[in-house]
Amino acid sequence: MSAQGTPSATGKTTGTPKGAWTVTFLLFLFMVVNFADKIVVGLAGVPIMTDLKLDAEQFGLLGSSFFFLFSISAIVVGFIVNKVPTRWVLLTLAVIWALAQFPMVGSVSFTTLLICRVVLGAGEGPAFSVAAHAIYKWFPDEKRTLPTAILSQGSAFGVILAVPALNWVIVNHSWHYAFGALGIAGLIWVCAWLTFGKEGPLEDTQALASTEPKIPYVQLLTSRTFLGCVIATFGAYWALSLGLTWFTPFIVKGLGFSQSQAGFVSILPWVFGATIVILTGWISQVMMARGYTTRISRGVLGSVPLIIGGLILSTMPHVQGAGLQIALLVVGSGLCGAIYVVCPPMLGEFTPASQRGAVLAIYGALYTLSGIIAPNVMGTVIQRAGNMVDGYMTGFTINAVVMVGSGVIGLLLLWPNTEKARLTRRATLQAAALKGAVSPT
Repeated sequence: MSAQGTPSATGKTTGTPKGAWTVTFLLFLFMVVNFADKIVVGLAGVPIMTDLKLDAEQFGLLGSSFFFLFSISAIVVGFIVNKVPTRWVLLTLAVIWALAQFPMVGSVSFTTLLICRVVLGAGEGPAFSVAAHAIYKWFPDEKRTLPTAILSQGSAFGVILAVPALNWVIVNHSWHYAFGALGIAGLIWVCAWLTFGKEGPLEDTQALASTEPKIPYVQLLTSRTFLGCVIATFGAYWALSLGLTWFTPFIVKGLGFSQSQAGFVSILPWVFGATIVILTGWISQVMMARGYTTRISRGVLGSVPLIIGGLILSTMPHVQGAGLQIALLVVGSGLCGAIYVVCPPMLGEFTPASQRGAVLAIYGALYTLSGIIAPNVMGTVIQRAGNMVDGYMTGFTINAVVMVGSGVIGLLLLWPNTEKARLTRRATLQAAALKGAVSPT
């Protein structure tokens, strides 16, 4: 197959255009910066709590504040990218991220820190959905799982690469400078994107809007696969948001590690999660090439690890030893990564390209609501527990229940291949009925 996109029998462009993997790599780096921005508060949690004299509930609120405008901005920007090139939207988001970091370099109050995290969350809310929408303009449907996995991998590498570097800054200098370093990294990405970032050639969203059949948003958003993706990823993101906010404080205050040791331990879930993400993307694409339906190669493949991860996490309160508890937490939470790889391509299967940006954004806005809830729940549970470690264990048990429940629901609802046929048939019938109603008789 040629490296350039070629027309298929259906009139759509197939193949992977030249430059697709360059853009994929840049968007991978985009997600690296995105998750480095997310992890810094959790990584610096103990110094921040000490310097600003915060209790567990206040720190839980700080962790949740990142998500206050996260979902709203994701939805708004999702509709914007249906009409505006993703190249400029991504650039704007990255500029916001960088500028939101610099106020923390100097002396800062809890209120200022809270406001900056809210602004940062508003800028980062649309990030993954807009990046996925941008990538899908470079790859046809049957080749989207692996690029999606690479994009998702940016989250893991954002933590793996950032944690040792940021922790060194925190230990040897100050947590304030860690925020400044992230601001500089954001500006460097902006320069790279201005130089090399391009809009994908496989889809012209504005042209498609006037030619392809539209499916009412109410049908797309109430389809069982959309609901299954939201619910399953909600459970996975519960674990992720706890990892971002509470993993390092648990290692330091709950298990007695030093800040330096905790920096290295904190990357373990992300290393394991990165392996799961790449394996899922590769296995899914191989299964599709061998003729498996997307129900199996995407829906089942994403849901089952979520259930298994929750069951593993549920055993944490019943074992002794820091090493074993860390291992269970790493494996249980790391298995969640599979669902992030398969859900965006599943939604892309049955969503018209001219509506895909909004649907992916609404999906992201809904599942990330768990980011508001989970850190706050953990903080409240720890604050009210008689013993700090018991509080952490109760919080992780709640996490396990959420993961298992959301994984089971996802397993029951994720049927993208039949969803596509059903929604397309309905849209065709509605278009035919409308045409008959307006035609002269």
